[in-house]
Amino acid sequence: MSHGFEDARLPTHIEVSGLIRQAQAAGGFATVLQSGERDAGTLGILTTHSGKNTMFWERMPQLDGTRRFQATRTQDIENAREFDDYIRRRMDQDPDLWILELDGPEMERLIDSDPR
Repeated sequence: MSHGFEDARLPTHIEVSGLIRQAQAAGGFATVLQSGERDAGTLGILTTHSGKNTMFWERMPQLDGTRRFQATRTQDIENAREFDDYIRRRMDQDPDLWILELDGPEMERLIDSDPR
């Protein structure tokens, strides 16, 4: 049962630290491309595997009032600049935004779609 806004959300810096550890434990690596607001910043996640199959994930509102990660952009190899421009615009629009890159096989499985 959902009560609207999730009070139990982890502070962003702790969520980022956990994802970094999970990526490393899975044989990949993680890089913070931009640090946002320590506790309540928005988190955007880039997943890639050696520069291939790159996707950008953001928490999006769901019909039940929760927010879950969804891939909002997928990099088109033939037009990588469009993807990079989108990420740059998101960084410029939201100074509280964290951008975390997870690089390794199947990094998207680390992204918890559970809204808590």
